[in-house]
Amino acid sequence: MFKPAEPSLVTQRYESAREQYRQLGVDTDEALARLAAVPISLHCWQGDDVRGFEVHDEALSGGGIMATGNYPGAARTPEQLRADAEKAFSLIPGKLRFSLHAIYAETGGRVVERDRLAPEHFAAWMAWAKARGICLDFNPTFFAHPKANDGWTLSHADAEIRAFWIRHAIACRRIAEAMGRSQGSPCVINHWIPDGAKDQPIDRWAPRQRLIQSLDEILAAPVDSRLCRDAVESKLFGIGSEDYVVGSHEFYLAYAMTRAPMLCLDMGHFHPTETIHDKISSVLLFKKELLLHVSRGIRWDSDHVVNFNDDLRCLFQQIVRGQALKRVHIGLDFFDGGLNRIGAWVIGTRAAQKAILNALLEPTALLADLEAGGDRASTLALLEELRTMPLGAVWDQYCQAHGVPAGTGWLAEMQSYDREVIRKR
Repeated sequence: MFKPAEPSLVTQRYESAREQYRQLGVDTDEALARLAAVPISLHCWQGDDVRGFEVHDEALSGGGIMATGNYPGAARTPEQLRADAEKAFSLIPGKLRFSLHAIYAETGGRVVERDRLAPEHFAAWMAWAKARGICLDFNPTFFAHPKANDGWTLSHADAEIRAFWIRHAIACRRIAEAMGRSQGSPCVINHWIPDGAKDQPIDRWAPRQRLIQSLDEILAAPVDSRLCRDAVESKLFGIGSEDYVVGSHEFYLAYAMTRAPMLCLDMGHFHPTETIHDKISSVLLFKKELLLHVSRGIRWDSDHVVNFNDDLRCLFQQIVRGQALKRVHIGLDFFDGGLNRIGAWVIGTRAAQKAILNALLEPTALLADLEAGGDRASTLALLEELRTMPLGAVWDQYCQAHGVPAGTGWLAEMQSYDREVIRKR
């Protein structure tokens, strides 16, 4: 049913599409070359429902993150996760990275507390990445731990608990530095915490004051900023922090504007009717770079698998129109355990790439001239016509050029891997 597209047909359709875009002043070959230079970081936690490989000496506790669904065959060992990621890579064109959480350390069956993690615990990941020509990104894990049981970490009122999480973050920055050195490319480390209150806290000030102090101490620890690139991520609310989140958008926006770290904007971390595309031009007027977590929230921060919707389309239009592709780090962040997890990686990444390509194929200069001339009708009309331009034909050419199945051809490979590998675990 899902057969790879005939190569000659892909080429034929591309030639026709190239002529249609050429008539609007768009060079499709150039667009494909620019897309090939844009890396997207896949997130390890989609492959195993955010379980990780941590060895514990006590029962896990502490919330802050949740994957739903019970599709069979989730990765349960580092080897399985790496194999699944490789299968996903084989079905995705272009330049890829891989983002790890601290709980994916490999400690040889020993209990290693999070504030004692070191680069050696990620040596296998670094060797794997180097062998496959990809780069790693990193994340401290401020959840699923007894010291996060009450939902507070870097802003905790208990100085000892707060100090533990500060040490964890510093350890993670040193791991990210080692990753950057190993791969010869900066490792982006993103700091997200679940801290907050379920219902109407009296004191909203002190936790934020403590968070500033904690972050300042973490960032004061010496690491090479050429190898470790820090980001801070906000959130509107979470499970157990519905009324108050310490690291709100306003908090981290102000922090990033007065400190070195870049801001991370997660598409699912805002009000359901609030999108982030209009924030791009504001933030990048003041910061050199930005981290994106490409996700899809539905009614709450549910981190659904990304698809090629208007939110995604508008996001990358703003980045491309502002000539900011080289200033934006693109990472995925969703975790749906209710479907084939490799399929989720592939769907989300290919959707993000299609959205970037869609923006690169836009005749932006022509649209800007029409707008500047006050011809709003022509501007709107051209935007509507662009919706039905043959983007798919250009996308299929990109896939074919990078040796991955075009069109629906990748579905057969996913289904085969599901039968022969995933269902047999």
